[in-house]
Amino acid sequence: MKTEYIPFVEELIELAIKEDIGDGDHTSLATIPHEERGRMRLLVKQEGVIAGIEVARMVLRRLDPDVQFDQRIEDGQPVHVGDVAFYVEGRIISLLQAERILLNIMQRMSGVATCTARYVRELEGTGCRVLDTRKTTPGMRVLEKMAVRLGGGENHRMGLFDMILLKDNHIDFAGGIANALGAVRRYLTEQGRSLPIEIEVRSLEDIDEVFAAGGADRIMLDNFSVEMTRRAVEKIDGRCEIESSGGITLETMRAYAECGVDFVSVGALTHHISSLDMSLKACK
Repeated sequence: MKTEYIPFVEELIELAIKEDIGDGDHTSLATIPHEERGRMRLLVKQEGVIAGIEVARMVLRRLDPDVQFDQRIEDGQPVHVGDVAFYVEGRIISLLQAERILLNIMQRMSGVATCTARYVRELEGTGCRVLDTRKTTPGMRVLEKMAVRLGGGENHRMGLFDMILLKDNHIDFAGGIANALGAVRRYLTEQGRSLPIEIEVRSLEDIDEVFAAGGADRIMLDNFSVEMTRRAVEKIDGRCEIESSGGITLETMRAYAECGVDFVSVGALTHHISSLDMSLKACK
């Protein structure tokens, strides 16, 4: 996990604890002696790519630093039905309090990693890379983008703060491509910032305007057909990075990649996934 992600993850864990445990896990407090110890295992119940083990460790450490964590599988590894990702041993109340929190996180992250891995496999041999988007679950963006990387994909920008991305609305409100790019360059100079600049284009003619104005590091081809993408790649001719986006599916993405684009961005990596089935159960 990147060190800059840790504060975001810790805040999310705190929120998860507050919403689930509140003023106490009264079921466990009523039925389990306070110091009783036990052991549990994380059992994988569906084939996929596992993600979130490191975060699960953080959840347990936050609830009870004395819990012992015996990890058997690494984040990002393929898993099969019956695999055990880790064993945990400690106060039973602590383990039960952590159960649903870490399962919610791991099941979601593993679903994202598994989905991403399918898209990555579809592009093997093309040199094109799969990017995520900002279409993420509110509050869970860092975890979902971590999961994309564990599935073999790459992150686009984390948010609005770490990249300039001139979309159609920015361009229209700014009065056109040249105005928008000019305003960005002035802003970055005035603010003393250095951020990569990407701009969305909606036609082949827009590409000419981008290069006439100058300053873009990457062009996003928005909702282009495969044939238009091929023509756009020829027109750009290696002068900047190229990203295809908009309506691209698992079935169509290889055709776009074979046009010669550098990236394909897919919102479905994080907003159209199924969580991976797993459980945390008592064991000897």
